[in-house]
Amino acid sequence: MSTPPSDAAFRRRLHRNYGAYTIGFVLLVGALGVLERMGMPKQWLGFSFLLLTVLVYAGIGVFSRTTDPVEYYVAGRRVPAFYNGMAAGADWMSAASFLGMAGSLYLAGYGGLAFVLGWTGGFCLVALLLAPYLRRFGGFTVPDFLAARFESRGLRVMGAAAAVLVSFIYLVAQIYAIGLITTRLTGLTFEIGLFVGLGGVLVCSFLGGMRAVTWTQVAQYIIMILAYVVPVMWLSTQQTGFALPQFTAGGEVREITAREQQLLHDPKELQVRGLHEQRAKDFQQLIAGLPQSLDAERQRVSQVIARLKAEDAPLAQIQAAEKVRAALPRTEAEARELWQRAVVANHQRAEPLAGMPPHARPFAGDPDGTPAEQEAYSLSRRNFLALVLVLMVGTAGLPHILTRYYTVPTVAEARTSVAWTLFFIALLYLFAPALAVMLKHEVLHQLVGTPIAELPGWMKQWMRVDPGLLSIQDINQDGILQLGELKLGGDVVMLMTPELAGLPHVLAAMVAAGALAAALSTADGLLLTISSALSHDVYYRVMNPRASMTQRVTISKALLLATALTAAAVAAQKPADILLLVSAAFSLSGSTLVPVLVAGIFWKRANKQGAAAGMLVGLGVTLYYMVGAHAGLRQALGLGGEPQLWWGIQPMAAALFGLPAGVAALVAVSLLTPPPSSTARALQGRVTGAAP
Repeated sequence: MSTPPSDAAFRRRLHRNYGAYTIGFVLLVGALGVLERMGMPKQWLGFSFLLLTVLVYAGIGVFSRTTDPVEYYVAGRRVPAFYNGMAAGADWMSAASFLGMAGSLYLAGYGGLAFVLGWTGGFCLVALLLAPYLRRFGGFTVPDFLAARFESRGLRVMGAAAAVLVSFIYLVAQIYAIGLITTRLTGLTFEIGLFVGLGGVLVCSFLGGMRAVTWTQVAQYIIMILAYVVPVMWLSTQQTGFALPQFTAGGEVREITAREQQLLHDPKELQVRGLHEQRAKDFQQLIAGLPQSLDAERQRVSQVIARLKAEDAPLAQIQAAEKVRAALPRTEAEARELWQRAVVANHQRAEPLAGMPPHARPFAGDPDGTPAEQEAYSLSRRNFLALVLVLMVGTAGLPHILTRYYTVPTVAEARTSVAWTLFFIALLYLFAPALAVMLKHEVLHQLVGTPIAELPGWMKQWMRVDPGLLSIQDINQDGILQLGELKLGGDVVMLMTPELAGLPHVLAAMVAAGALAAALSTADGLLLTISSALSHDVYYRVMNPRASMTQRVTISKALLLATALTAAAVAAQKPADILLLVSAAFSLSGSTLVPVLVAGIFWKRANKQGAAAGMLVGLGVTLYYMVGAHAGLRQALGLGGEPQLWWGIQPMAAALFGLPAGVAALVAVSLLTPPPSSTARALQGRVTGAAP
């Protein structure tokens, strides 16, 4: 069938506009590179990237503004598969992918590939089980399908609540990344940078809804893929003389392995590990001696300050000691929590290679070794496979991703759109493992062993942004950086790539702009999902069915603004690393939404009682395990005792238990209660194409 002329003209216009946009961005980078060589300050480069890219996003948002619900919620259902795939790739390629992927692979080595395999496999599930069927159903949101298929307003509300919960956790991670990146680009404080970047999110999703978000995400994808691939290829050329690092990574892994063996037996590294172990024991003694030990620490630090003043010590030493006193915990409970974290951190730093596994080792332990080594190997492999499964299923249930496939014109284009999404995501995922290898090669061969006084200035800048991302502590006082003295957070690994490799600062600014585009694009989609669930599914469908089109869109915009500000307030507390937050969202979406969606599409006997039971049980078991197995969450909720793991599975893969529990509850309750009505069964048949 030939494409209608109007549709063909629309696509030609898109090709022309985005082709010109891509060329313009390349010229912008080149022009700023020339200005850098002419002496343009680095901070101005960062402001230029931030200002110009956000202005482009804002222009698209203003141009695409609308109050039409079909345009606002699903972009008029006329987004071509190619561009929807690109927008979905940007929607998906969050800060966790752009920043956290290379960082996870750097810190975990082979184990980090679980994220690549799980997230990529998830889109295969989307293509096979969900996207085409939800598009055939129509509607605006995932709760729309649940309400129609199961004939239940209660399930609509439950679906909306699940979408809000999953999306909000994911959103906090993105806004945290926005603050981090904006701070690096501009030099502003983290809190101010966070709210400045938030303005870039709101200007698109607030004005034009899904229509503005879609066309902005296409523009953001172009920036982020160029910002990711170009520095990696440059670094590869610099290290190996070949632009495609996938073909040279094997040789660098061998060099990394040889360097790791040196560090494992290096006397200085062994000394640092011993000092960290001693520190862990010292903190354990402090915990055992509470509350008297807290008073003793206060007296000891006060005596140090008094002695320094009496000796007329340099002001910097006195101020450092006063900072130590100010940082002491104020209460016994606070001291116990703070010192327990210090025990854990020092135990980790006392491990070989600063707690990182050898980069080329598939799993911990040895399948042919002692019983303890065999058990460690089995446990490591079990967690790897569990995480792959949870990430696959969780990807398939993310509401902001599923909503993207409502925007294409036909069911066939929904399938094609998923294929394009996989292609655009693969462009980044094929470079991430090689980037992690090159970065570890640089750190082990260039930074470790360098005099601390001669370390590059950009490291001090990152330490000021957030010591949790990068910190150095000369624990053995030899003035030389050992691996055990360097703490490197996964979220900063990608951002420091150009500076670590000594590339022009314009590329460092471009990487930060690409990371900002990744965080903004996902935050836009998440904000729209949350506001749509609240305004369309709760306000319009449940509370006020007579609301006009203008009222519905206005309420959605107000809720979007409130959600953004709430998420920003939470992100300002720096709650956790990005990858941990994102993983929690995947466990919750996989155990709560996927079973009920798949059953609603493929099983005629599934009814509303079973669907409700499946959602509640899946959510409950996942949350129970997530809290019970995670030390930080237990402490935050005031729960005593040690974390309890089932079969050694880490809380990141909590859906491994919630998913089967939810499926079992859905099946059992559906079979024990009356079957759905003929109308619900007819809808199920129409969605799968089995209806007459």
